[in-house]
Amino acid sequence: QVRLVESGGGLVQPGGSLRLSCAASGIIFSINAMGWYRQAPGKQRELVAASTSGGTTNYADSAKGRFTISRDSAKNTVYLQMNSLKPEDTAVYYCNVNIMTVGGLRPYWGQGIQVTVSS
Repeated sequence: QVRLVESGGGLVQPGGSLRLSCAASGIIFSINAMGWYRQAPGKQRELVAASTSGGTTNYADSAKGRFTISRDSAKNTVYLQMNSLKPEDTAVYYCNVNIMTVGGLRPYWGQGIQVTVSS
């Protein structure tokens, strides 16, 4: 069974940086497309950054120039580097990863991690 565990969230001041990690464990043949989403209180979950299996990336307008999605295939880990953080980035962040495992290609979600940007 595949499991995703997120880490790296927390409280940061405006203008600061955080790097979120999403580590996959279990029977993993490969990591394909991946994405980071966030959900603020009272709002719908939204896509922040995504990457195809070929490495093509896509970012929400609010994240462009500040956030970077990446992966370390050897560690089965995906990352979201967040710079120049703003209070409006405050949300629970979720990774979503398509993983080739026993039974085929399947999507998995992380448990969610809180990011709070506040002075």
